[in-house]
Amino acid sequence: MKISINKKVYPKIVTLLLIFVLFFITTHKEIETKHINRVNNLSETNIINERQVSPKQLFYEAWVNIKNNYYNPNLNKQNWAKWKKRYLNKIKTQEDAYVAINSMIASLDDSYSKFLSEEEFKEQNSAINSKLYGIGINIASYSGKIYIANVIENAPAYIADIRTGDIILKVNGTNTNGVSIYEVAKLIRGEVNQPLTLELLRGNDKFVKVLKRQEIKIKTIESKKLTDKIGYIRISSFIGQDTPKDFVLALNKLSDTKGLIVDVRGNSGGLFQNAIVISNLFMKTGNIVSVVARTGKTNVYNAKDEGCIYENPIVVLIDSNSASSSEILASALRDNKRATLVGTKTFGKGLVQKVFSMPNKTGMNLTIAKYLTPNGTDINKNGIVPDYTVTLSHDDFINNNDSQLNYAKTYLEKMFLN
Repeated sequence: MKISINKKVYPKIVTLLLIFVLFFITTHKEIETKHINRVNNLSETNIINERQVSPKQLFYEAWVNIKNNYYNPNLNKQNWAKWKKRYLNKIKTQEDAYVAINSMIASLDDSYSKFLSEEEFKEQNSAINSKLYGIGINIASYSGKIYIANVIENAPAYIADIRTGDIILKVNGTNTNGVSIYEVAKLIRGEVNQPLTLELLRGNDKFVKVLKRQEIKIKTIESKKLTDKIGYIRISSFIGQDTPKDFVLALNKLSDTKGLIVDVRGNSGGLFQNAIVISNLFMKTGNIVSVVARTGKTNVYNAKDEGCIYENPIVVLIDSNSASSSEILASALRDNKRATLVGTKTFGKGLVQKVFSMPNKTGMNLTIAKYLTPNGTDINKNGIVPDYTVTLSHDDFINNNDSQLNYAKTYLEKMFLN
């Protein structure tokens, strides 16, 4: 049964974090049902490689890394040796090496594989450590306008009384009309303590706010009771080291509820093992996800009975920006008949990346495998269709009317009556 509330497209939300979907090859660790200390060490931070090498050597190590680890052994149907022949003896400067490495990666036609400069790798590690450098907002694009989609509590934007629904007209004097959301995000990001000037529109009132970018602790888990019987947990990202621990804390506070809504809308992914751990909190048995390596070998991640701490009905909210780890969680719970999915079709990212620390403090996100849902579905570029399609309208967004959440709440309430 499909229910379409509105045909308008929900605006694309982009979090002002450098979010990449990451994968670390780790052993699936068992967690005790009521003890958070067993979850604390599931995530790991990438170690910066301090080894300094010549630009030529940096290119060569990148070439070898891709050749030996990329998930598709035919490397997009090309002879990988051509890249070494073309560039190796021509590289003189760091810029030469970066151009050559980026050209190689671009030839894979894989938007998820990326070379990271020293600055980019540092920023990515900051995201993993749950740190954000900025003013603490999420932005959304609709009809060519850039809206404030969310404001992080106690961040500079929050203190400056910037609110959800405000329209960003200019960033440091640059007009945002018709500018892509990604370019606006780049304008807003910057160095800590550097000033940022925003011209905003709220209703009919234009006003200017001058803020300073700060280091912000990212809170990836938000929870509350919607009613005495229904709990709500939002996972904004799976990237934080503390995400599993914080989720367990939230879930324990809602342990007396009869039903739970887990919200992964706008969540573009994060650490693979975080999705495994959180899925297991709702499953005693069953396949969570299967990872298929370049050799064809399949590694199946199964739930552990002692990992399950919540057995009541669940609704998972999804949308077109729910990707990777969000899709692992959603498919694991639905395929194992532990949850009903409400919202719109997910993004469709079924590829797995590993982060490699490279010399000269650089890094590389490289696709090393693909994954299949518990029922064997490859969702890459296809996404997951919800059990009940409920589309947010533009008016819903502007007026903070969450019709998807309301539908999930009504769905659970009807279950309690049966």
